[in-house]
Amino acid sequence: MTKFSARCIAALAMVSLAAAAWAQPKPNPAWPKTLTLGTASVGGTYFVYGQVWASLVNEKLGTTISTQQTQGPNQNIILTDSRQVDLGMTTMGVALQAWNGTGEWTKGKKYQNIRATFPMYDTPFHFIALEKSGIKSVKELAGRKSGIGPRAGTCGTYFPMFFKILGVDTTIRNGQASDMAANLQDGLIDAFPFCAGVPIAAFSELETTNKVRFFTFTDAELKKLKTALPELSDSVIPKATYKQQTEDHKTVGVFNFGIAHKDLPEDLVYAITKAVLENNPQMVKGHAASKETLLQNWNRNTFLPFHPGAVRYYKEKGINVPANLIGK
Repeated sequence: MTKFSARCIAALAMVSLAAAAWAQPKPNPAWPKTLTLGTASVGGTYFVYGQVWASLVNEKLGTTISTQQTQGPNQNIILTDSRQVDLGMTTMGVALQAWNGTGEWTKGKKYQNIRATFPMYDTPFHFIALEKSGIKSVKELAGRKSGIGPRAGTCGTYFPMFFKILGVDTTIRNGQASDMAANLQDGLIDAFPFCAGVPIAAFSELETTNKVRFFTFTDAELKKLKTALPELSDSVIPKATYKQQTEDHKTVGVFNFGIAHKDLPEDLVYAITKAVLENNPQMVKGHAASKETLLQNWNRNTFLPFHPGAVRYYKEKGINVPANLIGK
């Protein structure tokens, strides 16, 4: 190689580096230099989904959002409300309990420093057991051990209420989704009731090495649950969501939303909301549940005020956000 060629290659390399640096978006200097997003336990959808949207936003805006593993929606609300994290994710049933201070876990405190940002996906409640357990229905969990995920998550909040409403006396175990899957495989629990955007990674991993059975609520059980807990909505887990799931499963679910502390800059939350909702194909590549992360699902939130930055984006898209959902 001649000295001239070497100099040309070096020059081209410098030009490429300069172009890459120029192409890297620069965040507003008024924004926080770093941001933290609360997710959930390993093996659940929040853990993956949170990494997907944080990475996307960092790429599009030049922000530095890092994810923090948590116990799920309840803890995300507590941490976001107190600004121990800046951003979080929650199911709307848990958010309703937090806003009104009615859930047992709130101890009467109202968490009203949180604001909604963008719609995420539906969280259906469903069940998996090893085929050899013989368990085929919810009522057959009576007298058995059920691992329901972290205590402070949506599953840990709702499944105990479900079992009480349905009169099913099952022994509850709490822990990370990945731990519950391992416990089921090792025979330490008899069933793994869980809730997350589908497909749930822990469920998919279980069926790769085990004969499993997926089961759900009866119509009568669903009616009881919806009567007692009106925040629940009808949901369906389509057959073949998992390889060993051979039919549609009717169940109930709660929708998920991103949340932010009310004091985050308006233009930052506007930019985050816009980046997530306008790059859905990239989101779906990261996790299939993102197929529901769509603008039209903004109205799945009926009570939690949206952050002014999110309101600005929705209005830009022609959406008339009701006055009661416009936060300060």
